[in-house]
Amino acid sequence: MSNSVLPVTPEGQPVPWQMWYQDPASPVMEQIVGLNSFISWIMAGVVLLVLALLITVVVRFNARTNPVPSTTTHNVPLEIGWTVLPILILLVIAVPSFRLLYFMDKAPQADMTLKVTGHQWYWSYEYPDHGAFTFDAFMKDASDLQGAEPRLLAVDNPVVVPVGVTVRVLTTSSDVIHSWAVPSLGVKMDANPGRSNETWIRAERPGTYYGQCSELCGVNHGFMPIAVKAVSAEEFTAWVTAAQARFAQGLPLQLAEGRR
Repeated sequence: MSNSVLPVTPEGQPVPWQMWYQDPASPVMEQIVGLNSFISWIMAGVVLLVLALLITVVVRFNARTNPVPSTTTHNVPLEIGWTVLPILILLVIAVPSFRLLYFMDKAPQADMTLKVTGHQWYWSYEYPDHGAFTFDAFMKDASDLQGAEPRLLAVDNPVVVPVGVTVRVLTTSSDVIHSWAVPSLGVKMDANPGRSNETWIRAERPGTYYGQCSELCGVNHGFMPIAVKAVSAEEFTAWVTAAQARFAQGLPLQLAEGRR
């Protein structure tokens, strides 16, 4: 299959000196970014409030301006206030947090399924709704990188999904615990041996989105990246047709390519 069918447009990857999240490319990541901004404003408000209280105490209750300190030992309204206020702040944070957790956990009506299997140290992918073909994805060596492909993140066989389609993702492992994580798509799901975990993704715009295993899984943990290419429906259909021939019957890549 020619690489020209799916041009490399890397955008979902970290950049030097990046402080915030990668640009969101899915509904889940958009809500994660929104919740993070919301909580950051609350944190800023708490910090400013505590700072104001400290300044007030330093200015008004030092030995020079307040030589005779108060002997009050209990102030019921004050004690209720500093107990209730943190509870209210936590409730304000908890409600949208639980809403987001449920939104991330429960996949909407899925249009297709992707099965992800973690290995030491590479990923296997299966498309059960498109002929159940399977392929492995290994990190590319620096000498094999093409164009703008990022080092340590590019793979030889990326996952391909259509834009705007809800994809049910089933994760498992053949050996130890791995974690399939793609920041721009807002997905991070453990791959456990002997069980299947479910999550979902929906890419809202075309592009290539990168991630890595996020569970310490062995000496080569840092060398099993993830690449997800979101393409148009027409490009996806063309890719599936080519992939079914390329990875037919689970043959090794070089044998499948030789049959084209």
